[in-house]
Amino acid sequence: MNNTGAQARAVREVDVVVIGAGQAGLSSAFHLRRTGFEPERDFVVLDHAPRPGGAWQFRWPSLTYGKVHGMHALPGMELTDADPARPSSEVIAEYFDTYERTFGLRVRRPVDVNAVREADRGDGGDGGRLLVETSDGTWSARALINATGTWDRPFWPRYPGQETFRGRQLHTAQYPGPEEFAGQRVVVVGGGASGTQHLLEIAPYAAETTWVTRRPPVFREGPFTEDVGREAVALVEERVRQGLPPKSVVSVTGLPLNDAIRQGIEDGVLDRLPMFDRITPDGVAWDDGRTVAADVILWATGFRAAIDHLAPLRLREPGGGILVEGTRAVADPRIHLVGYGPSASTIGANRAGRAAVRDIRRLLARAPRDVRVG
Repeated sequence: MNNTGAQARAVREVDVVVIGAGQAGLSSAFHLRRTGFEPERDFVVLDHAPRPGGAWQFRWPSLTYGKVHGMHALPGMELTDADPARPSSEVIAEYFDTYERTFGLRVRRPVDVNAVREADRGDGGDGGRLLVETSDGTWSARALINATGTWDRPFWPRYPGQETFRGRQLHTAQYPGPEEFAGQRVVVVGGGASGTQHLLEIAPYAAETTWVTRRPPVFREGPFTEDVGREAVALVEERVRQGLPPKSVVSVTGLPLNDAIRQGIEDGVLDRLPMFDRITPDGVAWDDGRTVAADVILWATGFRAAIDHLAPLRLREPGGGILVEGTRAVADPRIHLVGYGPSASTIGANRAGRAAVRDIRRLLARAPRDVRVG
């Protein structure tokens, strides 16, 4: 065995591993560095994306920066002078790239995290460490910040006959922009922000659009105040406290009734039908006999938390979620979930990153430090 191969397979030790370099991961890394942790020596940031930008880099070109709802600056650096007409994928990717370089966060990418498991003495650890197994080798850590978000886990509902549909089915995560639907009959499924944005964009190009949702949409009048935000976060937090998978904040706030939404309602684009009962080869159908022909079914049905790599730690509750207090996993104080549940917003992720680092510093101060071998 040559030395290069042996070194690549060696377990490298740090105090903290941060998984993900979106808003939540960069916020956490900023607060780690600000409080004295050194990148690569004391902590490492692993990101599976090919370049800076978190999930934003994968957003469709027609989602311009001016259309972004609720983007909040990362701690320590404002996003200024952004052209609202530019794609958000470009604006925010450039901002994240500048942020990483400014604060010397040294994100490792692309790195896929396959599993996080308990270390034992046979792994060269002290029994209190975590092993983070990745495409770039294995890391041993005293604490872990999971900031993987949801983009990698699009939710596809299942309906009878789905496999027989002769048209195209795609998810928001694959949405290419409205021009591709020119002249087609499109069914958009989902009552959230993405579903309404897709409909309003596609309608001028498509031959016909149909909007279906499981529940009637809730349109919110008035500004999104701090009190409204707190109430929404509290509702999401309550699910997490019960060990249930978190819902998005927008699912409990409703959709802002802005000028575009009002126009869409007036034009009949946002004329919602209840959820269909089955899919046919040529469209969708309801049990009352109604049918709609379709060339495309676009599933704007949201995402789930990307936490499968944590499965070896057995953190999930019977309800399917991970029980957390603040950001700390109740079942394991070494694990912090930032951008999960109530902190799954840009401002929430910033605050959660700071809180997670504060708790980790206390944890590491109490726990004995074993000898670093990497």
